[in-house]
Amino acid sequence: MAVEPGHIDAMSFALIRVVSGAAFLAFLLIRTGSPLPWKGRARAIGALSLTAYMFGFSLAYITLDAGLGALILFGVVQITMFGYTAATGARPTPRQLLGAAIAFGGLLLALMPDTSSSGSARSAAFMVLAGVGWAIYTLSGRSSRNPLSTTAANFVICAPITLLLSLPFLSHATPVGIAIAVVCGAVTSGLGYALWYRVLPDLQQNVAPVVQLSVPVIAIFAGSILLGESLSVTVLLAAALVIAGIALAVTRQSPPAGHK
Repeated sequence: MAVEPGHIDAMSFALIRVVSGAAFLAFLLIRTGSPLPWKGRARAIGALSLTAYMFGFSLAYITLDAGLGALILFGVVQITMFGYTAATGARPTPRQLLGAAIAFGGLLLALMPDTSSSGSARSAAFMVLAGVGWAIYTLSGRSSRNPLSTTAANFVICAPITLLLSLPFLSHATPVGIAIAVVCGAVTSGLGYALWYRVLPDLQQNVAPVVQLSVPVIAIFAGSILLGESLSVTVLLAAALVIAGIALAVTRQSPPAGHK
């Protein structure tokens, strides 16, 4: 809504999103009296991976449809995290392997229709970068005792890094573009993360990843309704495969009747 129509350039959008998100999260911590955890190897990994996500996400949406971009992002995140878990000693079950294979097939199908031009292929590559960055960011924060404080610290550290990297490429920003970037940073990122970490302890272990399956579905249909993006059969089929595969991998098989 902000980048593709030209209301703001991608680098300015990423910068404003990070700064507004950092400001809102820091405000929440000040209100609660929680400290910012500055030090630690996880902080550097978190800030750098968040930077990669922000840049990849914004640059991808110069030409990529909202729904297709969300599908690529979501699929790459889940597959990367699954691959990391499998590579670090956790033995995947046949059910998980089948689910990962189905999701990966859906992801390849999603990438195929959008690589007919160099611009589209480049945008898809940027979204893959964003997905890998977000997966690393998520994995680095798994052991955090206070996820909200950790997220705020990552955003605050990410802000000057984003400024330094984006400064030579900032070109234009209209009031509409700035407003959308601020909403994306302060509300859908800052407030969204705060709400997510608030409800996460109340969700059953396998409910959280299943709830997240709604993200690409919402983006695909919202892109169609709000942005006039076309709903192709290929994208819908790819979405079905990715969501079904991940659902198969993250949910547990019900025990047989009478099993205790």
